[in-house]
Amino acid sequence: MEKNEELRQLQDKIEILRKKVKEGEKQYLNELIELRKKFKRLAKERIAKMTAWEKVQLARHPKRPHAIDYINNIFTDFVELHGDRRFADDKAIIAGFAFFDKTPVCVIGQEKGRDTKEKIERNFGMPHPEGYRKAIRVMKLAEKFKRPVITLVDTAGAYPGIGAEERGQSQAIAESIATMADLKTPTISIIIGEGGSGGALALAVADKVLMLENSVYSVISPEGCAAILYKTREEAPTAAENLKMTADELLKLGVIDEIVKEPLGGAHLQPIKMYRLLKRAIRKNLKELSSISEDKLIERRYSKFYSIGQLS
Repeated sequence: MEKNEELRQLQDKIEILRKKVKEGEKQYLNELIELRKKFKRLAKERIAKMTAWEKVQLARHPKRPHAIDYINNIFTDFVELHGDRRFADDKAIIAGFAFFDKTPVCVIGQEKGRDTKEKIERNFGMPHPEGYRKAIRVMKLAEKFKRPVITLVDTAGAYPGIGAEERGQSQAIAESIATMADLKTPTISIIIGEGGSGGALALAVADKVLMLENSVYSVISPEGCAAILYKTREEAPTAAENLKMTADELLKLGVIDEIVKEPLGGAHLQPIKMYRLLKRAIRKNLKELSSISEDKLIERRYSKFYSIGQLS
C-alpha cells in the first residue's frame, strides 16, 4: 500500500499549499499546480492497477467517511430515533428523519465508530436484532408519513453472538428485508464501505442500490470465504477476486444500479468532495423515483430483485 501512503502525503502537501495560495501567497501557485498534476497521474495509475483485495482494504480504510459523516454533511436537521420498543437501543444503527435539500426524508445508517471507545459502543458496525427492529420501526414511520427512505450500508455483517441469536437475529434480518421490499415509498440504498452478507442486505432491498466506487458488497468476507474453501485465510486475495464483490463487477451482474465515483485516491483523501458527489447522486435518483406511483415502485422493486441471478 506504499502508493496509497504517497497519495496521502501528496494530498496533505496540496492542502497546505492551497491554504497558503488562498491567503494570498501566490508564489506557491505553480508548485500547487504541479503537485495536483502529479497527484492526478499517480491516482489514475493506482486505480487502473487495483485488485479486488486492494479495494477491500480501501473499503475498510480507517479514515474513510462513515454513515454519521454523510448524515452530518449531506442532510440537515437530523433527528435521531432510538430503541426497538422491545429490548434496547442498538448504536450500530443510526436511524431518524432529516431534510435532503428541502425534502423531508428518513435516513438509516450502519455506523462502525472511530476511536476504540466508540467502536466498542457501536459494536464495530455489526448490528444486533434490536438494531434491525429499530430500522424497521423507523421505516414504517417513514411509509406512514410518505417520506423517502435512504440507507447507508457499511457493515462486515450482522453480529453473530449467542445473545443476538437468542433474540432472533435471523428473524429480524428477514423482517427487515420483507419490510423494505413492501415499503410504499421511494427507497435508495448506498453501499459506502463494506456490504457484508445478510447484515447488509437487510438495509439494501431498495428501488435504487448505489455503490461507492471503492466499496465492496458480498455474501461473505474474503477471509471467511478463504477459510471455508481453501482452509486458510492467507488465500483471502484469491477469494476476493472470485467473489466478484467490487462495484464494477456487481454493476455488470445487475446486483446494483449505479456506481458513485469517488475522488481520485479514494473518499478518505477528499471527503468534502465525496459528500458533494454522493449528494448529487441522491438528488438525481430521488427526482426519478418521486415521479413513480406507489404500486409501480413495489412492482419494479420485486421485478428487479427476482431477476438477479437469472441466466438468459
